[in-house]
Amino acid sequence: MFYGAKGGSIKIDDTYMDYVTFGKGEKNLVILPGLSDGLKTVKGTAIPLAFMYKQYAKEYKVYIFSRKNQMEEGYSTRDMAKDQKRAMENLGITNAYVMGISMGGMIAQYLAIDHQGVEKLVLCITLSRQNETLQKVIKNWIELAKVNDYKNLVIDSIEKTYTDNYLRQKKYRQIYPILTRIGKPKDFTRYLIQANACIKHNAFDELDKITCPTLVIGGDSDLVVGKNTSEELAEKIKGSKLIIYKGLGHGTFAEAKDFDQQVLNFLKT
Repeated sequence: MFYGAKGGSIKIDDTYMDYVTFGKGEKNLVILPGLSDGLKTVKGTAIPLAFMYKQYAKEYKVYIFSRKNQMEEGYSTRDMAKDQKRAMENLGITNAYVMGISMGGMIAQYLAIDHQGVEKLVLCITLSRQNETLQKVIKNWIELAKVNDYKNLVIDSIEKTYTDNYLRQKKYRQIYPILTRIGKPKDFTRYLIQANACIKHNAFDELDKITCPTLVIGGDSDLVVGKNTSEELAEKIKGSKLIIYKGLGHGTFAEAKDFDQQVLNFLKT
């Protein structure tokens, strides 16, 4: 197996939380993905994810967690952080570096605010409180999910995430007919609950409770979380480091060629 990649699940109350793990390092790195988790969990993706994050696999024992499979209405990003901590403890993870991407960054904020054991924190393309851009984008995705319009949900998500240059380079638009036919969930309940948690997230007034070393990464052209959200996070988290990529947006983690190296440099320092 690629870096010992394997999948598993942890029981959380009357449901389960899927995760994958890989890597050779002694220190733990926990990665929390974005809202796309609402469409498909990490189950069955251990090898692709290990390949995607192979630079981290050389240095760390990496865990990538989904949110739990069955969610109750009103399940918040703070609730998700609480369950995330429970899952980590069940796996014997008492201390970890944590990287949250987009919605995963919202959960990671509360993981650091409410719970012990976050040694270093990376917040990527995320925000701490609501703004007009996020509300407009996510509410549109909610409406598409409610009417089972998976095709336009996928296309709009991709178009809002990546730059035009990247979409042309990777030829995504040519394969939209394929992308919009695969991965459709049986129903959109998990997605809708997570999307509603996104548009209610507000940890701004508690960011000063984050005391671990923190790296904030964003793009100055983010069409999902809007402008200046990374700057706002970094300003409120004492001693944090801020990296802003010019001309990039919500897909900064994929488009910035030195993204992984910047994160590794921070974690190693």
